[in-house]
Parts: sequence; C-alpha cells; structure tokens
Amino acid sequence: MPDTLIFGMEVFLNGLMAGVLYALVALGFVLIYKASGIFNYSQGVLALFAALTLVGIMDGQVPFSHMINAVFGTDIHHFGWQVPAVFAILLTMVVMVVLAWAVQRLIFRHLIGQEPIILFMATIGLAYFLEGLGDIIWGSDIKKLDVGLPQGINASIDELTYQWFGYGFFIDNLDIWATAIAVILVAVLVAFSQYTKQGRAMRAVADDHQAALSVGISLNFIWIMVWSVAGFVALVAGIMWGTKSGVQFSLSLIALKALPVLMLGGFTSIPGAIVGGLIIGVGEKLFEFLVGPLVGGATENWFAYVLALIFLVFRPQGLFGEKIIERV
Repeated sequence: MPDTLIFGMEVFLNGLMAGVLYALVALGFVLIYKASGIFNYSQGVLALFAALTLVGIMDGQVPFSHMINAVFGTDIHHFGWQVPAVFAILLTMVVMVVLAWAVQRLIFRHLIGQEPIILFMATIGLAYFLEGLGDIIWGSDIKKLDVGLPQGINASIDELTYQWFGYGFFIDNLDIWATAIAVILVAVLVAFSQYTKQGRAMRAVADDHQAALSVGISLNFIWIMVWSVAGFVALVAGIMWGTKSGVQFSLSLIALKALPVLMLGGFTSIPGAIVGGLIIGVGEKLFEFLVGPLVGGATENWFAYVLALIFLVFRPQGLFGEKIIERV
C-alpha cells in the first residue's frame, strides 16, 4: 500500500475526531438559535468560563482572591483542599445552570421582540462580560486541567496498524475519549430534542413563539432550559479542549471554529452541526496533508472559512438548513 495512502488514513482518523469536537461546540449555537433565534456569540466564552470554574473548584481556589488580597492586604489563594473531578464537574454544572437562569432573567427577558442584531450585540457584550468575570474570579494565568482522562499515544492502535501497514498510527487516547464522550452527548441531545416533552416544546418554540404560548408552553422555562443545556455542552467542550491545550483565554476562540460548521450544516439543524463538523474536521486535515506542502502549509487556519464562503455563495442556508423565502 502506498505510503501516502497510509498517512492519509491516519490524517483522516484524526480529522474525524477533531470534527466531532467541532460539532459539539456548534451544537451549543444550534440549540440556542433554534429555541430563541439568538446567535450566541458568547458560546466560546461559556466554554472558557466553565473550564475556569471547574479548575478553580478542583484546586480549591478562593474565588475573587486577587481582589480580596488587593482590598484587604491579605495573601490567600486556596482553601487547602482538593475536590474530586466528578464532584467538581457536578458543582460546575450547577454554576452553569445558575448562570443560564441569570442570563435569561437579567438580559434576554428584557429583549423579547427586539431585532436580531440587538440580540446578537447583547451576546457580544455577554461574552466580554463573562471573560472579564472569569478573570476576576479565577485569575488570568494558564491552568492545567486534569479530570482523569488518559493521554498519550494509544499503544493498541499503534501496534495493530503497524502489523497491518508497517506503520503505526499516532492516535491520542485523549482524542479517542473526547470523541466517544462527544458522540454520546450528541446522541443524547438528538434523542432529547426528538423524543421528550421538553424537546418537543423547544421545537415548538423555535417554529412559532406565539403558537407555543397559546398552548401553554412557558417561553421563559424553555429559554432557561436551552441556555442550561448550552452551558452543559460548553462545559464538556471546555473540559475536552482545556485538557488538550490548557485552560487559557484563547480557549474562547473555539467558537470561531464552530462558525464554518454552522454555515455548512445550517444554523437550525442538529444533524447539520454533526455533518458540518465532520466535513470541516476531515477536510482541513486532509487539505493540510495533501495541499499544504504545495502552498507553504498553515492551511488549517483558513480552509474552513474558505469552504464556508463557498457555501454562503451557492447555498447560504447550509446543507440541512431551510431556505427562507420572504415576499414583499
């Protein structure tokens, strides 16, 4: 078997796993957009805030310690205990639900009926507020996140592929676990959206707010639920990316990777987010492998956006989005 084909297979597998993570981030956008029509620019910062909170709880860090020390002249930073990862994740989930309630109660409840651009600008303000709040509460230093997921090359895959092809594939254990967790979460979200009472209510709200109100569906409850689910998705994404590259403020930029995914799959489609993520993940890896050496490399930085631009020109609603026709 040609070496190029073997290397391409390894790149393809890594692209699939990256694509699942892109799809997971994109799902947060889709859930909120479907239920409220809000394009949530702050989704990436939600992932950062969740990861910062998780690390802070696990390490027993004192919230607002820098501010407390500056005001009172003290020198406190930690409580002196370590919180197990599972318990810390549960506490962080509670924090994200409370945050979802506060966002809906204090911000978007007052913006019902406003133009989409106003709602979009509100999410931009929310993103910068949460980024600053996370800095004040937990500090801006780079943090290591370890929730017990295995890392490093998978020896079994390396040995098996070496026996088959004479070349061992480098597949990271963390990528395998992240992919498995993301697949399970995506399947749960799809099942929740399609087969539960709350999921059907969410889809009803997405189709027509007034009709949903007329049959007794509470918009406030649905929106708080959707923001809570999006916060949980952000937590999972923050754990995966934070474990991989450290918890730092560049983590919020993962939202930018989700934008081409949404443009390909459609802003209102959960299956579209999945397919779009896989296309972007595999496409950027294979493009870098095959074309990158011919153009000087670094094509992963722009391939997804060029592909999204092509879709915007020829199919702006995406692969699974609904074409909207307005008559005036």
